[in-house]
Amino acid sequence: MAETNVSFSDKLDELERIKEQSNYLRGTIVEGLADRITGSITEDDTKLLKFHGSYMQDDRDIRDERRKQKLEPAYSFMIRVRAPGGASTAEQWIAMDDIANTYANGTIKLTTRQAFQFHGILKKNLKSSMQSINQALLDSLAACGDVNRNVMCNPNPYQSHVHGEINQIANDISRHLSPKTQAYHEIWLDGEKVLDTSDAEPEPLYGKTYLPRKFKIGIAVPPSNDIDVYSQDVGLIAIIEQDELVGFNVTIGGGMGMKHGNTATYPQVGRLIGYFPKAEVVDVCEKILTIQRDHGNREDRTNARFKYTVDRKGVEWVKNELNARLGWQLESERPYHFDHNGDRYGWTEGSGKWHFTLFIQNGRVKDTDDYKLKTALREIAQIHKGDFRLTPNQNLVIAHVSDSDKPKIEKIISEYSLTDGEHYTGLRRNSMACVAFPTCGLAMAESERYLPSLIGKIEELLDEAGLNDEEITIRMTGCPNGCARPALAEIAFIGKGPGKYNMYLGGGFTGDRLNKLFKENIAEAEILESLRPILIQYAKERTEGEHFGDFVIRAGIVDEVTDGQVFHS
Repeated sequence: MAETNVSFSDKLDELERIKEQSNYLRGTIVEGLADRITGSITEDDTKLLKFHGSYMQDDRDIRDERRKQKLEPAYSFMIRVRAPGGASTAEQWIAMDDIANTYANGTIKLTTRQAFQFHGILKKNLKSSMQSINQALLDSLAACGDVNRNVMCNPNPYQSHVHGEINQIANDISRHLSPKTQAYHEIWLDGEKVLDTSDAEPEPLYGKTYLPRKFKIGIAVPPSNDIDVYSQDVGLIAIIEQDELVGFNVTIGGGMGMKHGNTATYPQVGRLIGYFPKAEVVDVCEKILTIQRDHGNREDRTNARFKYTVDRKGVEWVKNELNARLGWQLESERPYHFDHNGDRYGWTEGSGKWHFTLFIQNGRVKDTDDYKLKTALREIAQIHKGDFRLTPNQNLVIAHVSDSDKPKIEKIISEYSLTDGEHYTGLRRNSMACVAFPTCGLAMAESERYLPSLIGKIEELLDEAGLNDEEITIRMTGCPNGCARPALAEIAFIGKGPGKYNMYLGGGFTGDRLNKLFKENIAEAEILESLRPILIQYAKERTEGEHFGDFVIRAGIVDEVTDGQVFHS
């Protein structure tokens, strides 16, 4: 059984007590679901529910109105469905579509970690939704919570010969690092209840208190860094030699979240510590996770992520500890190169199959009056013999299409005018936003609902500067938790309050460098006023092939940031 050496005291974060006393994530969730008087569950159970892949939320658009009417908030639940590497079958896509229609708000959100997400599920429908997910041979266990989250990997439509192996590795890591508690099956799937679990059901890897905070693993296949490998707690960079996967370079201690006004919190990029053969990948991930389990901060959750453990202990200390736990030494890192961290849109061919990457703005799959995206994708799924791949940039790959089936897929794409984003600006094609309002309880400002219109106004500036085709990454989040990985973008906005954002510039186009605060707490007018002269200057003074993020640093507009510990300085 895992030994975390946790001694409970007043210093420990309250969630450590909740986890320890939860009977391996059971708490009183069953009793809370049975209570029909309220649409909510208790605060403690809300925290435990995250480990099961669900958050309790309420509609913040109508919160004040309901308060005036002396009604409780309009509670509902979000469910996040794990899909390692973002891969799903056509049958699973149809099942997700059914859940969205039957239990959720009629839409599917494709997340920045290649998972499915549903919003607006009522408490009375939560269990039925979970059972439907299970029937589709998927689950939501560990999609949230203080555990290893959904394991990411490149969709690789143009490197399909290695994708199968990489995706299998993502599945293997995910399976090995999943919690072993039977609570999920008991609560949601009517599994047989274990009478005495005090000793009979240990978590061999996690122990009773799991991890200090969430833990994220991603696999990148150069030259594409679409998973933003440097943002991961553990980043695996595939090393391909003679067209074969031989092993991985490994980075440690990446992470995006921070807290406004607290300079002890900051985004960080992963540090490269070496190389290992591919056969060792699950063991390496496990051993790194146990280092965080044993040495992560359990007193202050704002400083509990692995990045802070790495910075506190030192990269060399962590590397030496890893070597000791492995019983062998990491090798020196091997050469690699990234070209970008975006998606390659449209049709590509690989290993005798076709793959179509579809642009989906902010990952929201829904029907509107003039764009029946959700309906079209269901029609494709009903005839598609290949798979679907959710990309880390919230887009979708219709993958493994044969020559004979390609005309049928193309016909539906044409009929519904589905877009690969070709007619959009390079800025919009490289945009990403978190959910924010109305459902996210942490949101301070709009994100998903606002970024498209802001981009439209920035596009007028791009047109003026002659930069419409220029690939520039832009990301927005409603709070500093960083779900859309804003700290790596060339242009980023992080919400401070209603209509107000911190604006950051200078991230690396390949996702290897943090950006820097340019202006604080500004609204749309100042955003546009600030960007206009910089974009015009960029158009006039850039060197051949120079990306926007590199230019603003060379021009002295912002300082270069390669270490999160100086992010705020």
